[in-house]
Amino acid sequence: MRLILLALLALGLPAMAQEDMPAKVWLDKMSQALKEKEFKASIIQLQADHIRPLVYIHGKVNNQEVAFLEYLNGPPKNAVRVGNRVTFIEHDQPAYSIVSNHLQGVWPAAFSSKMSELEVGYQFVLGGRTRIAGRPGQMVRLLPNDEYRYGFHVWLDMETYLPLRYDMLTQDKQLLEQIMVIELFEFKDPPPILEEAFKQEWPAVIDQAERQDGQNWQFSWLPAGFKVVVRDHHHLIGSHEAVEYIALTDGLANISVYVARAGSSPLPEELITRNGVSLVAEKVGNAEVVAVGKVPVETLSRIAKSLRLE
Repeated sequence: MRLILLALLALGLPAMAQEDMPAKVWLDKMSQALKEKEFKASIIQLQADHIRPLVYIHGKVNNQEVAFLEYLNGPPKNAVRVGNRVTFIEHDQPAYSIVSNHLQGVWPAAFSSKMSELEVGYQFVLGGRTRIAGRPGQMVRLLPNDEYRYGFHVWLDMETYLPLRYDMLTQDKQLLEQIMVIELFEFKDPPPILEEAFKQEWPAVIDQAERQDGQNWQFSWLPAGFKVVVRDHHHLIGSHEAVEYIALTDGLANISVYVARAGSSPLPEELITRNGVSLVAEKVGNAEVVAVGKVPVETLSRIAKSLRLE
């Protein structure tokens, strides 16, 4: 038996204990790895005919998570996270910081949170194994419990448990988005760029103006697992028209809802863009409601129609 184990290790195959691990355990190990490990991942993000190369570096400095994200195409654009502060650095505007414990644009925030919170909307099912970025990977399917959201497949590195690939799929298994690692390095110590980021004096966090004059819009229906995470009330530049913004999420799917006074022009028909983002516009009483997100059009329409002013 020892000889067999040595042979498997030489081939880069996993220890036999992994054979008995359920899907939920794989995902929990991924969540822990994303928070604890020191690593650098070169990533390709695919959306229809859009390709975006990224570099993501993560580690811990003085027991705080530090992460760096660089967009490799187009004008220089980076993001840095130190603890719960994220700073955006772009070539055409001053750097600014917000409060957040996640860098948008790579893996969903839920991947480094409590995976059990996703079980309201998804089932976790083990899939097959394949090689990604030269590393053996285990697939886990996140299958929707209803028709109101899309499904996801994620492949985990069988050595580090870090995610190697992430697919978003429609109900008929069409690929909407893919994030795939093409090169992965694990380090024993935080990379120097993260050490420097930790020492850097970043811009102060933008003051979030206290929400004023917002109306109490409530949803009479939301798909299981979805909850409101942001409410904002502001005026559009130029027209000064008041707009209510509400952000929803189930941990994987994000939906934005905008509410404004209905105008005289007719509302547009439903629109599905090529990267899988759906948009619907509905009239609710005297208000115009626009909902946007990577979920089925029927979901957005039902959510928009369920809005009530209390």
